[in-house]
Amino acid sequence: MQYLLLNPIAFSIGPIAVHWYGIILGTAALVGLLIAIREGNRFGIPQDFFMDLLLFGVPSAIIGARIYYVAFKWDEYKDNLLDVFKIWNGGIAIYGALIGAIICAIILVRKKGYSFWRIADICAPALLAGQMIGRWGNFVNQEAYGGPVSESFLRNTLHLPDFIVNQMYVQEAAGMVYHHPTFLYESVWNLIGMLILFVLRRQSFLRAGELFMSYFIWYSVGRFFVEGLRTDSLAFLGPDWLASFVGFFWAPMEVVFEPGHLDPAYGNVRISQLLAILIIVAAIIIIIVRRVKGYANTRYLDPIINTKTSAVQEIAAAVQATSVAEPVNRTPQHEDGSAGESSDKKEPTS
Repeated sequence: MQYLLLNPIAFSIGPIAVHWYGIILGTAALVGLLIAIREGNRFGIPQDFFMDLLLFGVPSAIIGARIYYVAFKWDEYKDNLLDVFKIWNGGIAIYGALIGAIICAIILVRKKGYSFWRIADICAPALLAGQMIGRWGNFVNQEAYGGPVSESFLRNTLHLPDFIVNQMYVQEAAGMVYHHPTFLYESVWNLIGMLILFVLRRQSFLRAGELFMSYFIWYSVGRFFVEGLRTDSLAFLGPDWLASFVGFFWAPMEVVFEPGHLDPAYGNVRISQLLAILIIVAAIIIIIVRRVKGYANTRYLDPIINTKTSAVQEIAAAVQATSVAEPVNRTPQHEDGSAGESSDKKEPTS
């Protein structure tokens, strides 16, 4: 059993315990929302749209993240189905969250009349901001850490403050052991990536969809190397050639760090590492294909057009043009219906 130095429960309201994990995830979602709204204002996108996106996207992300995690840990949950719903204890996977959020976004964005690629670009830095903050939930729960390290490494090499070093002192079967703060590594990596995306999105060469793909590339590169340090990776038993293939890319890290322990009986391929490689390759291919095929002619800085609003405006313009084209003055008619000159003229006096 792990020895928690920080109480994972922030406060209680009667029988209801409010966990730091939930507060941190809520803060991450709020910060991401504010970043997306601010950028959306530049393109005339109403705030309500991003609030709707958050309202439907967060539950979809949580559901996707939990399903993803439980699917690969089914042996631990099949006899305790109620534990599946206890997300405040941790156990959600970011790649699963992305799958759930993207499916929800595709449906909602199209329903609202926007281009998915344009909205995804706006949300890319917000995603990194949310992940950067959300990782601190793992810190409070004392989970998602890396392999053993010395106290000197944490204090003197990384110069980490006491509250982080102390929380990385984990109770294990062999006693108390210090561990890599992998949550911190990934959080810092996401912060740097967010700043890079802020700069990149102001460049004229950037096409629609490419900021979103850049997010995937940056995050996956960092996740690949951080994942190799962790001791709780989701994994599966794959062929030796696949394990060697993944290990080949992580090998340079072994010059400095030892990989986190992975039980050979559980698996030899870390799922997040394999996914990271596939996502990086797929994102690069998507960027190239969209440019070559002419699907990415729209630039990031171009105005964002709402197809539904545009259709309404075109109909209104057509109606207005039709009404203007109708004749305004009509030839006056006599009471008997025959056309003639105006009766305003007076007959001469005899």
